[in-house]
Amino acid sequence: MRFNLKNRYWRLLPSIQLLWLVILQPLSASAIDWPQNVQTDKGTLVVYQPQPESLNGNVLKGRAAMSFELKDQAEPVFGAFWFNAKIDNNGDIALVRDIVVNEVRWPNSSTEDQQNFTDTASKALASSSFEISMARLSTSLELAEQEKHSLDNLNNDAPEIMFSTRLSVLLSYDGKPQYKKIDNSPYERVLNTPFAIARDTKSKKLYLSSGQYWYTATDPMGPWIATLFPPADLVAMVASEDDNLAKSLTNAPNIIAVDKPAELIATDGAPQWQSLIDGKLLYVNNTETAWVRETTSGDMYLLLSGRWFTSKKQAGPWTFVRADKLPASFKDIPPGSDIGGLRVSVAGTDEANQALMDAQIPQTTAIKRSEATLNVEYDGEPKFNAINGTQVSYAVNTAAQVLLINDVYYAVDNGVWFTAKSAKGPWIVADNIPNEAIAKIPATSPVYNTTYVQVYDSTPDVVYVGYTPGYLWSYPYYGVPVYGTGWYYPPYWGHYYYPRPPTWGLHIGYNPWTGWNVGVSWSNGFYRAGVTWHGSYGGYARPCCGGYYGGGHRRPVVINTGNINIGNTINIGNRNNSFNHITANKLTKNNLYNRPETRSRIANSAQLNKGLTKASYNKDRSNNIFADKHGNVARDNQGKWQYSNEGKWNTKNIADKATSASSAKMPKSSISQAKTQQLNNTNRVSTMKHQQTNRQRGGFDQQGLDRARSARQNGMTRENHSRVQKR
Repeated sequence: MRFNLKNRYWRLLPSIQLLWLVILQPLSASAIDWPQNVQTDKGTLVVYQPQPESLNGNVLKGRAAMSFELKDQAEPVFGAFWFNAKIDNNGDIALVRDIVVNEVRWPNSSTEDQQNFTDTASKALASSSFEISMARLSTSLELAEQEKHSLDNLNNDAPEIMFSTRLSVLLSYDGKPQYKKIDNSPYERVLNTPFAIARDTKSKKLYLSSGQYWYTATDPMGPWIATLFPPADLVAMVASEDDNLAKSLTNAPNIIAVDKPAELIATDGAPQWQSLIDGKLLYVNNTETAWVRETTSGDMYLLLSGRWFTSKKQAGPWTFVRADKLPASFKDIPPGSDIGGLRVSVAGTDEANQALMDAQIPQTTAIKRSEATLNVEYDGEPKFNAINGTQVSYAVNTAAQVLLINDVYYAVDNGVWFTAKSAKGPWIVADNIPNEAIAKIPATSPVYNTTYVQVYDSTPDVVYVGYTPGYLWSYPYYGVPVYGTGWYYPPYWGHYYYPRPPTWGLHIGYNPWTGWNVGVSWSNGFYRAGVTWHGSYGGYARPCCGGYYGGGHRRPVVINTGNINIGNTINIGNRNNSFNHITANKLTKNNLYNRPETRSRIANSAQLNKGLTKASYNKDRSNNIFADKHGNVARDNQGKWQYSNEGKWNTKNIADKATSASSAKMPKSSISQAKTQQLNNTNRVSTMKHQQTNRQRGGFDQQGLDRARSARQNGMTRENHSRVQKR
């Protein structure tokens, strides 16, 4: 499901969030829960959930509150520290390692104690690692002041937009239909489409299969006529265990063929408009496409591949509108409504923000040099095309992504860079790449996605790599995720056929459980790119997928609880599935490094980090301690903020505190009155010997603390939801 349609999960979410937090958290507590303990020779350092400030590649910067439970002291000492660390993200959990402490504050401690505590904490943290769920990390990053780069070189011209009042499927060809002989048969197949189409070489009659329905035509562009009597030998060639031939053509969708970028909006009969938000918006409730009308202006809006297009009338012209320029009423769409799911494509909503935060965190791993191999096949001798305005050329006659930069060859395979002195190899894992040259590759190039794959670090045995969703053609664009660059990349034709990644024609949409999905309009059954016609291509052509049709996409999700199917993209006869289908999809990530064919490349994390001590979950402490931007430590006490004073929590809310935290009562043995006054009136100098900062001591940043609390609560909710899915 790409959008929410009368989905019981979203309607019940406000009432079940608290239940999850109360019931599930204790039952499923593990090493990813917070706070976490680090043992030192002076006592236990309790680290509360980090508050990220930025994430650049795999380098996380942030701060965290902590308490020092000293062996010889009854009350803990509270403090805050700022850090840089590296993260390893290879699934739902990130490992925080290689922590460098930049600054430490112990607001209620003497100068001597501050130095001792700082030295001990810094040493202990440097040799420790922490685990945090991606749900918590990505939600926390909503607070970070990160520069959001929108991509001005994307092409947002509308494709051809077609409408049908009959249940229909869009049959897309990548240019004019191309044929290749199927060995040991009287048929040839159409190569440049993700659909299973064969043509009789004698009669020239064509056949299309969805596995359930069969169609026939005399022209690849149609008309296509449903039939109950396809050739038996052809049926046997595409048959699989899940095939279930239709015994009636009553529900057979119409087939509409195109050979250029296009999208199809099909309705089950005439469009049926339904009111929402007291009539501010109308939406069509008998289509799978988000089709909305804003009543004040009368403008209509369509959502395609994450992009909005608007027009006064159905016939068009349809023009692109940025997600941050939509009518204000779009933000008021109730999450639990029929079209609540499209909020992820409305800039400024919580759903859109969470999707963008997820997109900022790279998938990372350590690649074993000895295990990572690459073999590149070309259609004849390697051919390279220069990319205008760059020093980069790319190979056109291969399914691989091979670049030539300054007489050195580079290739990306499943999120890993390789290098070679020859276009044909041998290839070895690259531990250094020409980032400046690669970064200049424009979106108009079919290898643009390689700019989103990075090399972070290396040792003699492993190379640390990572990629962000741009590698899979998903980009943040003015506050929302969009799919594809919008540019058309012509395929390569020779002895082999190599397609390039499309933006249009596959009814691609986003949902919060599985990311981008291929829909092919009304029925996913027609998506047959995996059909290999008995595995025989006769050496003449590669499968039409080529890593692009379906590459980076997930198959459609079956979640239907309403009367309409916007974004569900499932077989039209299956409209009454239940909420339980969400559980079956489990919130899994399409992590390239975890694919069976590439898993052997990954280095053992335990061996790589054997010198680090993994922090343990402290079940006796609540995860309710925060550090504000000034380094003040505060406790969330049932919605009210309290500050620490001499190891105890002041019962007075910080909002009522007359003076700043820096003027709080200090222990008699700590700092002299003169010293205290000096600290209150001047910039605080860090006690860290290797780095000094001039962070201004100030009163409590209650607004920032409120945001941090909200993010932490939302992250816990997302994490618990993920745990439910995996049960």
